Amino acid sequence: MTTNTSEHEYDTVVIGAGAAGLNAALLLARARRRVAVVDSGRPRNAPAAHMHGFLSRDGIAPSAFLEVGRTEVLGYGATVVAAVVDTVVATDDGGFTALLDTGVALRTRSVVVATGLRDELPEVPGVRERWGRDVVHCPYCHGYEVRDRPIGVLGTSPGAVFHAQMLRQWSADVVLFAHTLALSPEDQDQLHARGIEVVAGAISSVAVVDDVVRGVELADGTLVARSAVFVVPRMVPNDSVLTGLGCAVGADGWVSVDKAGQTSVPGVFAAGNVIDPRAQVVTAAGMGSAAGFAINIDLVQRDIADAVTARAHAG
Repeated sequence: MTTNTSEHEYDTVVIGAGAAGLNAALLLARARRRVAVVDSGRPRNAPAAHMHGFLSRDGIAPSAFLEVGRTEVLGYGATVVAAVVDTVVATDDGGFTALLDTGVALRTRSVVVATGLRDELPEVPGVRERWGRDVVHCPYCHGYEVRDRPIGVLGTSPGAVFHAQMLRQWSADVVLFAHTLALSPEDQDQLHARGIEVVAGAISSVAVVDDVVRGVELADGTLVARSAVFVVPRMVPNDSVLTGLGCAVGADGWVSVDKAGQTSVPGVFAAGNVIDPRAQVVTAAGMGSAAGFAINIDLVQRDIADAVTARAHAG
C-alpha cells in the first residue's frame, strides 16, 4: 500500500487494530476525520477460538470480530496499513510522524496507541503449547466453558491463590498446585474452607495426550488429572511508543492517562490493554470510543484556533 507522506496527511494515526484501536478509528472516521490504522496482524487473543462477555458478540471468533471491525472502519473511509510502527516522533508544528518498518512515514495531528500487552508465561512444558485452548488465564473469558470440570491452577505467581478462589464459583473441583509458592496459614485456611485442594511439590509439566490436556505432572512423577489449567501470566504492556514520546508512567509501572485516554503528552492518547491489563474486549472498545471522542473535540478546538488565526492574517 502506498502512502502520501505530505504534512498532516492524517488527523489521527491509530496504532493497533484490536477492539480499542478499531473503535477509536470508527468513531473518528464517522466524524469525517482522516484516519490511518497501523497494525502488525498479531492480536493477543489469536490462540482463542471464541471471545466472551461482549454483548451481541458473545462466542464470536476473535478473527471474525476483528474482520467485521476492519470492514466497518474501511467503510467510513479510514486507511488500514499492515505494518509495525517502529517509533513516533513529535514534530515542531505540534504534530507527529509515525515511522513504519516498511520505510513509510505517516504525518498526523494526533496519535492513539492501542498496542495491547504481551503475556509472559511460566517456563512449564505444555503451557505455551496449549495457551488459549485448555491452558488459559481469564475466568470471565473461559470459566463458563469449563464449568463443573476438574480445574487446576498453577502456583507460578502469587496471584494464583486468589485465582483459585475465583474459579471455585465455576467448579467444585479446583486444585491449586503450590509449586514454589509459600502459602500463609491464612491462605491455607481460606482455601480449605472453600474445598480447594492444595497439592504440594514442584510442577514438572502440563500433561497433554491426544491433543488434550489430561492433567498436571509433578516433579516426582505424580499425575493429577485435570481437564483445564489456569495460569496467571506476567502482563507486560507494549508501550515503547508511549514511553518513547515521554508519556508519564505511574507508580504501578503503567502509562498514566485520564478518563478519556489522554496521556501527559498533548495529542497522544492510549486505550485498551496497553494501559489497563484488566480491560476485556468490550472494555477496550469503550476505551477506544472515549479516546476517539476526546481526540475529535481536541481537533475541533484546534480547527477553531487555526481558522481564527487564518482570518486575522487574511484581514
